[in-house]
Amino acid sequence: MMASDPSERQADAALLAAYAAGDAEAARQLARTHGPPVFRLARRLLNNDAEAEEIAQEAMMRLWKIAPDWRAGEALISTWLYRVATNLCTDRLRRVRPGPLPEGHDPADESPSVAERLHTRQRAAALEAALETLPDRQRVAITLRHLEERSNPEIAEVMDISVEAVESLLSRGRRALKAALAPAAPHLSVKDA
Repeated sequence: MMASDPSERQADAALLAAYAAGDAEAARQLARTHGPPVFRLARRLLNNDAEAEEIAQEAMMRLWKIAPDWRAGEALISTWLYRVATNLCTDRLRRVRPGPLPEGHDPADESPSVAERLHTRQRAAALEAALETLPDRQRVAITLRHLEERSNPEIAEVMDISVEAVESLLSRGRRALKAALAPAAPHLSVKDA
């Protein structure tokens, strides 16, 4: 039952002060008194038991946090909890919630088809095989630039060569990859390499 008369108001304030001083039983009494009404309010506003339970718990946690600073006589604990719970519910309701799907509606599967996954694996295997045919320095430069997406200056630093040398290695490596990939996979472009 919520505090409605002055003696109950004083009792709630005394319990909160006792909790702030470390009395766990005072917290349990306040939770038994105020938790269920706060939960009912949240359930009515949200129409969801699980979310209402979270709101009630959060409101009580906030009460525990402000307990040491509570100024008795300024507000009823019940009024303060209702205000906190209402604000928390309003925040939840403002979030975009997905609505229920129509009966019999299956969401579209956006994952690649088996054929697309197979094609992707074949392309990756062809590229891997073509990379293996490149000289080591070209393979390193191509891998760093196109697979690891590093800049030419970064590659130059990693390989301890000039940026111009990196550009030369990349150019030769792309030509070699294009030649290696052309007979096996004519649909692969130089961009894919």
